[in-house]
Amino acid sequence: MRQIVTFDAYGTLVDFQLGPTTLKVLADRLDLDRLNVDEFLDDFRIMRFHAVLEAYRPFHEVLPSSLEIAMRLHGLAYRKSDGEALVAAVPAFGPHPEVPAALQALKSRYEIAIISNTDDDLIAQNLANIGVEFDHVITAQQAKAYKPSRQTFEYAFQTMNIDPAQVIHVAQGWEYDLIPTRDLGLARRVWINRYGHNGCYGARGSTDYQPFDELTDLSGLPALLGC
Repeated sequence: MRQIVTFDAYGTLVDFQLGPTTLKVLADRLDLDRLNVDEFLDDFRIMRFHAVLEAYRPFHEVLPSSLEIAMRLHGLAYRKSDGEALVAAVPAFGPHPEVPAALQALKSRYEIAIISNTDDDLIAQNLANIGVEFDHVITAQQAKAYKPSRQTFEYAFQTMNIDPAQVIHVAQGWEYDLIPTRDLGLARRVWINRYGHNGCYGARGSTDYQPFDELTDLSGLPALLGC
């Protein structure tokens, strides 16, 4: 039976260095003695999540607008060049170290696909940086919706011509991926809990959203899926 392993990209496969990059972009205005950096980055994360729940806008607009709101919350002066620099940095992010080998192993048995909250042109270089060919690449730009919207996943399944019962979804994003896929009838779900319970990307998970497997990175995924 045909099966596809679908992946979230940023955070799951791609080392999404948005926090450190943001601090570099704003280095000339950050008074680190005054600013609570963790709170600022957490607010930026929250603003991005709120933004994708609204009417669709391209990701290259979501990032700057979310950054501007977070900066205003913390009394930082926003410049248009800040958002532009952050967007320009995204394509340079490469994979987590174990990702290419894990994907190559999975390709021996499965089709592999991306379902990502991004623009087509932004993710193209990220995937080139991984160096493994995907059978399908689905973006929010194509779906005109962002995860956690059900529309994003339904568009992906339709585009790949696959029944959800033949899909194994693998993702780091708890609120973007694990919560909304519980009731989609997927074959299996795997949470890549890279950040544990700590830090601005940490998530505790919940037994309310079982069943799912939990790994700390992709190194154990091929064995988990029988490759």
